[in-house]
Amino acid sequence: MTSPGSDPNTNTSIARFDEALEHLTIARQTAPIASNNEVLKAALTVMGAHDGLDALYTRVSAMEAKGVFANGDWGRPAILRTALAVRTLRQGAPDLTAIEILSELRLLAVAMGDYLHPGVSAEQARHFLTQVMALNLDLLSGQMSEADRERPQELGKIVNSLYQYLLSQLGYESILDSLVDEVRRLLAQRPIQTDSIKQMVSQIAKCLFDPAIETSGMDKAARLVSAVFGPAAGCRDDPGFVIYSEHLATMVDPALSEEAQSFASAMHETGMVSPYHPMLLRHLRGHRDDLIPLALGLSITGNDVLQCYREIVLTLIDEAIHPETSQAVYGLAMFLERGGLFTPPLASGLWRQLEMKLCPAASENLSAVFGSAHPPRVYLFAGVLSLLGQPLGVGQGNNPTCQSVIGLSMWAFNDADFLLQLVAWAARDDDVIMRFEGQQISSQHLEAGLAKEPPTDLDPVSLILVPHLDRLYAEMGRLCGVRDDDLHRWINPEMYGWWVGHGFLSVISRETGKIHDYPYFIRLFYACYHPYYNGNIPVIHPQPAGIAVTDSGGRLVGRHAITIIRVNLDRLGGMRIYFFNPNNDSGQDWGQGIHCSTQSNGERHGEASLSFAEFASRLCVFHYDLRELGDTSAVPEVDVTRATELGRASWAASYEKNV
Repeated sequence: MTSPGSDPNTNTSIARFDEALEHLTIARQTAPIASNNEVLKAALTVMGAHDGLDALYTRVSAMEAKGVFANGDWGRPAILRTALAVRTLRQGAPDLTAIEILSELRLLAVAMGDYLHPGVSAEQARHFLTQVMALNLDLLSGQMSEADRERPQELGKIVNSLYQYLLSQLGYESILDSLVDEVRRLLAQRPIQTDSIKQMVSQIAKCLFDPAIETSGMDKAARLVSAVFGPAAGCRDDPGFVIYSEHLATMVDPALSEEAQSFASAMHETGMVSPYHPMLLRHLRGHRDDLIPLALGLSITGNDVLQCYREIVLTLIDEAIHPETSQAVYGLAMFLERGGLFTPPLASGLWRQLEMKLCPAASENLSAVFGSAHPPRVYLFAGVLSLLGQPLGVGQGNNPTCQSVIGLSMWAFNDADFLLQLVAWAARDDDVIMRFEGQQISSQHLEAGLAKEPPTDLDPVSLILVPHLDRLYAEMGRLCGVRDDDLHRWINPEMYGWWVGHGFLSVISRETGKIHDYPYFIRLFYACYHPYYNGNIPVIHPQPAGIAVTDSGGRLVGRHAITIIRVNLDRLGGMRIYFFNPNNDSGQDWGQGIHCSTQSNGERHGEASLSFAEFASRLCVFHYDLRELGDTSAVPEVDVTRATELGRASWAASYEKNV
């Protein structure tokens, strides 16, 4: 690090900052929660001065000792989240941006070995910083957006300076490596919506092709970029659609076969589909239909489905597969691989979808979100293919609609013809009909449910269907009235289907709001779901459950709906629960060393997993089959104790206990 210069303005700002630090020390002697606003205000002035960041860097130890970071999340750096840090840096109020900058200077000192912090290691600090920098790659060139320039107190300029300061210490390579790893981690979950991920890949591409940035040896990044912009020989240089069409027109075997194979390999490796891929498929249609299975990367199973239902599959390509709906190629491929069309009603339901006229409301919503390059029905059909092919890839966006989204996932997983019926009702009639305890309910004129505003950050099917489902779920809750148990007990079997267990247990008493007989709750869950104690009965259909989500500090964030998919031994011989979490990114840190795994413990695409005890420790509601109850007495006390202790030391601490 360089030492601060002799600029008198810098020296004056530093002196005022040091004075503010001493004032805070004195104030905290009598008032432990005294405000640090004076320090943060003085810090902003230093940050804007020449060599100001260097000066603050040398004072990291003093800031920590004098309590600048105390009384808040910044006092526990190990629990800080990069996504929140990015928002605080780029959009936060001046005091929040200031403390975030100071915290990152502290983490830089830890990462560089200049400061030892008892709560965070050098490796953790470096990882956090490179993640934050990777998520701010637009600042890589040193240029600021209009939004940054318009921030008060020159905050945009200060944040830009911080970024360049971190960059000078950590280097470009670590940032790009971190971003590539993050993209691959997200892609391993195979989300339906990949636009934001492709934007990240675009940022990587800009860096790779910027001569001012040293990116030699970045093979992982290059492979990721090529999967989107040039996965095959004919489009290797990202020539644009017009020139690529000309290339296709001149291709003959074996070049055309190699092109098809390259597209399929890139798609199945990453889960992303290049916009050039639909162009190839549309070129093959009617010209070389025999190469379509190769271009989709189909196995024997998928090819059998295609050959048995050739007419409708080719029609699906004609109608739904375009560069603007490129991700539907992967959905179609996985739908065929799942053998979906071998379920008799599905072909008929898809033919109906092809001929269906959308209601004005559905058409307007689809056009508003996905544009007008194609009729709205095209985007909806592409979304249907994606959901049928990737039932665990659907997400709730920034909306409180987890109950509705797990329904979409369950129906796509094991009741797809019912899903197509719901889509038809919502898209054609602007109405969805369900029954609750013998009473028919129509969604059309119901008031909004949990989502008060129509969602816009969803896939096409969710965009059309979730508002109806959200209203229906809320109406079923209203029809329940006052009952002696959690209302999900009655709603879930009626809403989702006959396969939802009619046995039900909540650990929270509806009457008292307290934790009720926690050990019995855990013991019964083990007896119902753990193969060693339930007679080795597998999870046959996805089962809805309610979990208490916690942050990386183990603190309660809120209750959340998920589905239990299966229970299996992992490669190390431990019993794990594999589940679907609709929150868009299942790889979460729930504190206490509980990290939801998405790709390293035998997960299938879209699943998250935890050890049985760790999952049980966050469970608060589950369904089970009353006639397939296992042996509660066989469940080891040590397992029950471990799960209950984890729960009581985290989310359950916010409830009054009655045990």
